Amino acid sequence: MNKINPRKLLHSKWTAITPVNREKHFMVIDVEFDEEGGVVATQVEAVLTKRVESIDWAELTNSGKWLHGWK
Repeated sequence: MNKINPRKLLHSKWTAITPVNREKHFMVIDVEFDEEGGVVATQVEAVLTKRVESIDWAELTNSGKWLHGWK
């Protein structure tokens, strides 16, 4: 399980365990917070193709799908 501090999520780098369409490395480009400081929405961008995808930020804690950093 990856530990994530929501305040440090923006511009963090992630590696997908199972790449799709050769997209392996991603960077968090947008994080939206609610009034209480909870994460509402997160967008990641594939480094290779520049494709943007919205994901649930808690999905990044799954070490079976994501590794922190570029590996």
